[in-house]
Amino acid sequence: MKILLTGATGYIGKRLLPLLASQGHDIICCVRDKNRFFIPVEFKEKIEVVEVDFLKKETLNAIPNDIDAAYYLIHSMSSSSNNYDELEQISADNFVTKINTTNAKQVIYLSGIVNDKSLSKHLSSRKNVEDILNSGTFALTTLRAGIIVGSGSASFEIIRDLVNKLPIMITPKWLNTKCQPIAINDVLDFLFKSLLNPITYHQSFDIGGPDILTYKEMLLAFAKAKNLKRWIFTVPVMTPKLSSYWLYFVTSTSYKLAAALVSSMKVEVICRDTKINELLNVKPMSYEKALSKALLKVDEDKVASSWKDSLVSGRFKSNISEYLQVPKKDCFIDRRKMEIINRDYTIHQIWSIGGETGWYYGDWLWGLRGFIDQLFGGVGSRRGRTNKHHINAGDALDFWRVLYANKEEGKLILFAEMKLPGEAWLEFKIIGNTLYQSATFKPRGFWGKLYWYAVLPFHGFIFKGMLKKLIQ
Repeated sequence: MKILLTGATGYIGKRLLPLLASQGHDIICCVRDKNRFFIPVEFKEKIEVVEVDFLKKETLNAIPNDIDAAYYLIHSMSSSSNNYDELEQISADNFVTKINTTNAKQVIYLSGIVNDKSLSKHLSSRKNVEDILNSGTFALTTLRAGIIVGSGSASFEIIRDLVNKLPIMITPKWLNTKCQPIAINDVLDFLFKSLLNPITYHQSFDIGGPDILTYKEMLLAFAKAKNLKRWIFTVPVMTPKLSSYWLYFVTSTSYKLAAALVSSMKVEVICRDTKINELLNVKPMSYEKALSKALLKVDEDKVASSWKDSLVSGRFKSNISEYLQVPKKDCFIDRRKMEIINRDYTIHQIWSIGGETGWYYGDWLWGLRGFIDQLFGGVGSRRGRTNKHHINAGDALDFWRVLYANKEEGKLILFAEMKLPGEAWLEFKIIGNTLYQSATFKPRGFWGKLYWYAVLPFHGFIFKGMLKKLIQ
């Protein structure tokens, strides 16, 4: 079968792709930028990549007509735009118009549970998208999920950050709201088993695990799984705005995503029924087991995808290809080079940089820069990295975005996502027996130039020290 996969670079899409390919399906992956899409080598023959921006109707011509089914995994809740609901409507309208001209028999849409009469803006938008998709000539299957628990999911990482960092929590009252979390493995099971399955056509289903818990109970269960003592007290005085800032400063989430989550967390998300469990023969695992699996993946450094690698987790808005050529004109450049002793060792060091490993020299200064960035509403250095030793184009890496990563070539290019009066790149490349390291800054006006000269004294020992550690 030929399957269209939208949201192929997203948290769900990255995990669904190998599952579909391993079953022999041919996959058409819709991405906005081919340069930030990594194709698993073992499935290369089964995957075709097309560049599509669902906000630009003309780009949808790249979608072939001979598809059998499609997954709609497009969401914009953490977009930098305040009118994300309008953007989601445009995307859905354009998608339906195009899919109506194809051979697709079914579209599967992953949405949110929308049973409460008082819906957040985020959940209302998802329901509106469902209504638009229902207008198509194809059979729509909607799977509605609440909190998804898995290594790398936004919900899991927010819970982990809160529990790990705060022994005592003074929390907003919405922590007493009930929800029905579901493991990422079960979500993928439902998505896969619904594919071209007539019993799911023209229907919507709520999917959830067997446990109905408050967010407070979820936090305490995580603490128990980690053998940590935690005390949580809820207070009624935290406004949604204060709650959003609370999540933003304590966890790795962006402020936009924090605000969207706070808005949704005031609404109970509990399944109306679980009839789909019997229809598809799926027995969802408990919250405790889902946590156990997620923690094991993190410990083994086998996180398949992370919400942080989505572009909406940072400030990067354009295609990576527009920034791959590091500029030289009107730029300040700090260039350094050093003979390498062992190429494999140096490659390993470069590919492990950031996150838990740190920056090899002056880590406290890198941390201070991240904290200052966060104070000014930037991403800070809280995102870390998805895997300890593996990186691909498009990945988040502390307050950087990976533009290019090629081990065989020995070249890595990072683009700064911290708030700056200009644009900055950090590049490593090995030519022969020499490692070249360059930090490039393209200032924006007077303040950009002033910024460069203000940080210039620190470059001497930070970049020199880092270069030595990459080699020795």
